[in-house]
Amino acid sequence: MIGRLAGRLAHRGPDHVLIDVGGVGYIVHVSDRTLMSLPPVGEFTALYTELLVREDLLQLFGFPSMQEKEWHRLLTSVQGIGAKASMAILGALGAEGVARAIALGDWSAIRAAPGVGPKLAQRVTLELKDKAPVAMALAGAFGPVADPTAPTGDAAAATPVRANVTPPPFAAAAQSEALSALSNLGYQPGEAAGAVARAQADLPEADTAGLIRAALKLLAPKG
Repeated sequence: MIGRLAGRLAHRGPDHVLIDVGGVGYIVHVSDRTLMSLPPVGEFTALYTELLVREDLLQLFGFPSMQEKEWHRLLTSVQGIGAKASMAILGALGAEGVARAIALGDWSAIRAAPGVGPKLAQRVTLELKDKAPVAMALAGAFGPVADPTAPTGDAAAATPVRANVTPPPFAAAAQSEALSALSNLGYQPGEAAGAVARAQADLPEADTAGLIRAALKLLAPKG
């Protein structure tokens, strides 16, 4: 199983790229969002990958983060969602957008992806809501993909390095820690994820403690 590729970006297509890894070229299908984030041809790039195996087809799909790769796996576990539909959803919303939409049960956001109708969007949000916390927690678990050709030491300080993967903001780690804290307090995964997603939408700069306080207020019984 090929889980990650790192090498020189040799070619860009409309929905795929060719990555030269030690003289071997790998065609990797990517979402529109990922394609836009990649560096120019000739520069280093790295993607986490998922291999689709069929009787007459082998295809690699690429993702800028493990969180996005995990969402692809979850999305394609839903009946009616194939690799193409999953990439359309991720291309429209990104990993964080998918996590927020599913945690909040916002199927209309999922429906915004090309080729995804309302019934399918509702099925996605219903089937994946309780799985959202695990995928959301991955946001703070992995750092950016490093460039092995980048200079180190004083040279690194003087040389800007282009990265094709944007490091997750500190908010991602806060989100993960808040989910863990609410789970330890006995809240169900679905309701915890929904509360954290709403809290983070209202307070995008909040740290872990701030997210937990805001989420607990949202989860408090109304009366």
